[in-house]
Formats: sequence, structure tokens, C-alpha cells
Amino acid sequence: MHTDIATLYGHYLHAPLISTDTRTIAPGSIFFALKGANFNGNLFAMQALEQGAAFAVVDEDVAGTDKRLLRVPDVLTALQNLARHHRRVLGEKGLRVVALTGSNGKTTTKELLARVLSQKFSTHFTKGNLNNHIGVPLTLLQLTEAHELAVIEMGANHQGEIQQLCEIAEPDFGLITNIGLAHLEGFGGPEGVLKGKTEMFRFLEARKGKIFLLADEPRLNEYAQKLQAITYGTNANADVTGTLLAADPVLHFTWKAKEEPTLYKVRTQLAGAYNLPNALAAVAAGRGFGISNEKINEALESYQPDNNRSQWVQRGNVQLLLDAYNANPSSMKAALENFATLKASAKTIVIGDMFELGDSSVEAHQQIVDLLAQQMPDATVLLVGEHFAHTTDRCGFHRMPNSTEAAAWMQTHKPVEGLVLIKGSRGMKMERVSEIFG
Repeated sequence: MHTDIATLYGHYLHAPLISTDTRTIAPGSIFFALKGANFNGNLFAMQALEQGAAFAVVDEDVAGTDKRLLRVPDVLTALQNLARHHRRVLGEKGLRVVALTGSNGKTTTKELLARVLSQKFSTHFTKGNLNNHIGVPLTLLQLTEAHELAVIEMGANHQGEIQQLCEIAEPDFGLITNIGLAHLEGFGGPEGVLKGKTEMFRFLEARKGKIFLLADEPRLNEYAQKLQAITYGTNANADVTGTLLAADPVLHFTWKAKEEPTLYKVRTQLAGAYNLPNALAAVAAGRGFGISNEKINEALESYQPDNNRSQWVQRGNVQLLLDAYNANPSSMKAALENFATLKASAKTIVIGDMFELGDSSVEAHQQIVDLLAQQMPDATVLLVGEHFAHTTDRCGFHRMPNSTEAAAWMQTHKPVEGLVLIKGSRGMKMERVSEIFG
């Protein structure tokens, strides 16, 4: 006999902690025996109970008759359904959900939104990289009655995934940071990326939801015509209009709201002009939720990036720009173009392979090398990984098979001054290079 959602939710209310890994069982939690290509949580259900879990949710026969084993048709589906049910219960008590996705800048924008919205509301938001079909349910199940807003980051690498995540989180508000060249292999090319990401808009249209819309992105505007929107961007007709002042090295900008006289100046701690739309998105969201302009600015100026995202770090006479959390052709191009504008006595650039580009991979990596050769031919450049190994240049750029060897090379050629940019896809572990600077 299978355990239904009502019964499972009753158990959850008495033990509102979720575990999916027996290595980190929380006492009194509910263990969900998830399965993957190389693991089967059902095999560890009894171990989870022995380690202190209150219940274990399984979808296979388990060697044991413990009444704390809760059988369901599919564990992952049960986790997702439980999260949706919890979100609905809290929604009836006033919780509102803001969902965001996009090719670049999702995590930074999420952090900025959460910082701004927390100025007025009890706000919960996606931690780390919990933005997929498992992470979104886990984030929702961390919500309590004390929370008024939830900011849910949604990642995707194929069509249909954003729709699925929206069906779990049922957002009231949405935001798409941009449409760029990310996960081309899974989405089936640039048009597939556009179609996949805008699944959020189609979901919100059916629910009569509201969006925060980048006015500078014509493709997004085409998909948003039937939605109520607060717009932002450098477009003078946007509800929130921003102007870049400088990014030397941190982002300075001004913004004003339509039909309001005051022009605000903001100095963030974010690297790169490419973060301007992310900051303006947070301004638009803050205004949409009735937060004062002064509180919005205070939140943006106090936010300090970490975890290798648009992060400046001073090491002696060297400044490191750590942007090694993710990389795709769009974000890599933006980072390099921004770095090219910065003044420095010397520049060192360490970039790693970009993944999930399918048939576009060879061309995309060569275009990045060509951009480097054109804009910063005199910089010290390390190209790291198998994909960059197949590129060519006439500038004498160095090529390393992996980040471990790149770090070793940098250890013996460590710059004593100037600027260093480190960027690459997460799987390249480019943070190893930054560690040599202490």
C-alpha cells in the first residue's frame, strides 16, 4: 500500500527536515531514497533510519518491515508533489513566490533580489546551486509559516524543464535575466534556449502572474506581451532606467523610476558592467514590492559577492577577479570585454573550457580565443582544458590540459602586480588557480 501525499505531509509537519544523503542525515528528518544512474537510495533506507531519520520514503522493496518505511510509486515524484503541496498550503497563508531563470546572471540576480526584498519581508531564497528538479523541491520544503516571500532560482539544460519547475513552485512572479548561448546541446540551439527559458512566461500567463522584464531584450519582450510587467534596463521608456557610470573595477550606476524626478547613484561591490541589468532587476523587484528607493540602494551597496561570482579579491599588489562559478559563450564574452576596459600595469587571464555546447563547441571556443587576440594580445593568457587545446592563435597563448597544471604553471609564473581574471565552467574547478595566491 502506497503512502499518499496527505499522510506524507502530516509526517513532514512533525518532522520538517528532509535528507537525501545518508552521509548527512539530520536527526528526526525524512529520508527520501532518490535514485540516479549510479546510485539507489533504497539500498540505504534502513541505514538512514538507524542514523536517526524519523521516516524513509522508498519506491522499492526494502529488506526490513519497519513501520517508518513509507512506500510510494516514485520517490522523486513524491518529493516534488510534497513540495508543491507545502507551497500551496503556505500560499493560502500569504506566501508569494518569485521565480527566476536565464542563461547568465541567475545566481547573482537571485542574491540581489533576496537582499533587496529582505529589507521589508521575511524572505527565503535558493541556497547554493539547488536550482534543478531536486533542488527546487528541497528549497520549497525549507519554507515555514514565518516566510512571506520565496525567491526560487530555476536552472535548465533542456526544453520542458522550466515548465516542470514552475509546476512544482507555482510562482506568482517571474524574471528571466537574459537569453544567451548556454546549454546549447540540450536545448537544441539558440532558438531552443529561447523557447525553453520562456516557458516561465507561458506558465505565468496562464496563472495571470506578473513579471519583471528586461526592456533591452527584444526576444523576451515578444514573449511577454500578454503579461503584466514592470520593465527595467537602459531603455529610456522602461519603468526603471539605469545608466552605467563605471566598472573600475566595481560597478557604479545611476537609476531613476519613470515619472519620478530623483536620480539615484549606486556603488556596488560587484565586478563588471555586465552586472548592470542584474542590479536593475533587483531595483525593479524592490519597487514592485513597495520597498523604498533608499532601502533598495542600501541593499545593493551592502551586497558582497562570494563563492567565485563576480568577486574582486586583493592579494598584495594583485587584484583577482574570480568568476569561476559558471561559463558559456555569452558570459565569457561579457567578462572578457569588461576586463579589456580595465586599466592595469599587467593583465593575466586564466579561462577554462565551456561545456554543453554540442556542435557549436569548436567554433565557440575559437571565437573566444579570437576575441582575446583582438582585444588583449599582450596579456598573459592560459587556456585550460581539452576544448581550448584545439584552438589556435598567433599571440603565444599558453594551453594547459586542466586546472591543476594551470595552477602549477601559475605558481612558478605568479604575477607580482596587475589584474588577474579567472573564469570557467564549474566542472573545470578553476578555483584551484586562485588558491595559489593565498
